[in-house]
Amino acid sequence: MKAKKDLILSLDKFIKKSLYEKNNGYYMSKNPFGKKGDFITSPNISIFFSEMLAIWIISFWKNLKKPKKLNVIELGAGNGEMINVISKTFEKFPNFNKTCKIHILETSPYLKKIQKEKLKYKNIFWINDLNKIKNGPNIFLANEFFDALPIKQFLKKDRSWLERKVKFDGTNLINFFDIKANIKKIEKKVGYEISKSQDFLEISEDAIKYIKIISNKINKFGGGLLIIDYGYIEEKMKNTLRGIQNHKIVNILSNYKKCDITYSLAFNFYKKIGKKLELKVSGITTQRNFLKNLGIMDRAEIVSKNLSFMEKANIYYRINKLIDKKFMGEIFKVMLLTNHKTKFNIGFKSD
Repeated sequence: MKAKKDLILSLDKFIKKSLYEKNNGYYMSKNPFGKKGDFITSPNISIFFSEMLAIWIISFWKNLKKPKKLNVIELGAGNGEMINVISKTFEKFPNFNKTCKIHILETSPYLKKIQKEKLKYKNIFWINDLNKIKNGPNIFLANEFFDALPIKQFLKKDRSWLERKVKFDGTNLINFFDIKANIKKIEKKVGYEISKSQDFLEISEDAIKYIKIISNKINKFGGGLLIIDYGYIEEKMKNTLRGIQNHKIVNILSNYKKCDITYSLAFNFYKKIGKKLELKVSGITTQRNFLKNLGIMDRAEIVSKNLSFMEKANIYYRINKLIDKKFMGEIFKVMLLTNHKTKFNIGFKSD
C-alpha cells in the first residue's frame, strides 16, 4: 500500500486494515496455518485436542439434559481442522449427532473457501452474524479467536491517559505515537472502571461486542462460551501486542499486512465483562489441566497400544506440545462462561 501523507489510525483500525482489508489483508489473502505458514494451532498439532473438545461438548449436552436441538458454533475456524475432527467424533455418538447443528462464523473469504473444501461432505452451516442463530442451547467455541481481534491500547503517563495511534507519513514510514484520551468514554463502552489500579490497557471493542451477543444467547437459551487462548490471569494488564511471521515474533509496523498480529488475553478482563453481562465463570484453568482432566493421556494410551515405537513417540511428542509447561500447557488458558442456572465444570478440576 502506498502510504497517504500523515494518515493517522487508531491501533485497532490499523490492525483491522492489516489483517482484514479486502483482497490484501493478512487473513484475506493467505493460509497462515501449519509448518509452511506463520504459526501452528493446537488442532493442527494433535487430533486428540479436537477429540477432547468433542467429548467435552457431548458431556455438556448431557448436563443440559440432552436437549433435542443443540447449536455448536465455532468462532473463526482457521483451516477447518478442529471442526472436522469434532464432527467426525460426533458421528460415533448417533443419539447426540442427530440433535447437533454446527455453525462456523468466519470473516475471511479465503479461509472460508479452505474450510468448505475440507468440510464439503459435512452438514455444516456458515454464518456472518451470530444474531442469525435464533434458538438454542448454544455452545460457542473460541479457540484462538479473541486474540485475532483488533485491540486498542492506552497508557498512563503523568496521571493522564494516552491512546496509542499509528501514523503513516509521506515517506512510507509507519510509527506509533500517543495522544491524550478520555478514559471515561472508554470505560462507558466497557461497562466498568477498567482504569482503576492500571497503568496500561489492552481492550478489544470487537470482543466486547461479540461477548454481548453471546451472553444474550446463553442467558436466553442456555449453553456456554469456551475460550481457549494465549493469556494471563493477573489483575494488572500489560503490553502483549506482537506480530508473528514464520513462527517468530516480528515488528507489526515493518511487516504491515505480512504478519499475524496477536496479543495475550487478560482473562481477568473477560471475566469481569462476562459478569457485567450476567454470565458466570464456570471454570478457568490452564490448557494442560483442561486436556489432562478430559483424559487426553488415557485416550493416547488406548490409541497407541498396538502401534510401533515410532508411531507412539509421535503421538506423545505432539501431546507434549499441547500440555507441557514449557510449550502450550501453561501459556494457554481455558475459561467457560455460562448462565447462572448451569452447573457444569468438567475439565476444570485443579491438579
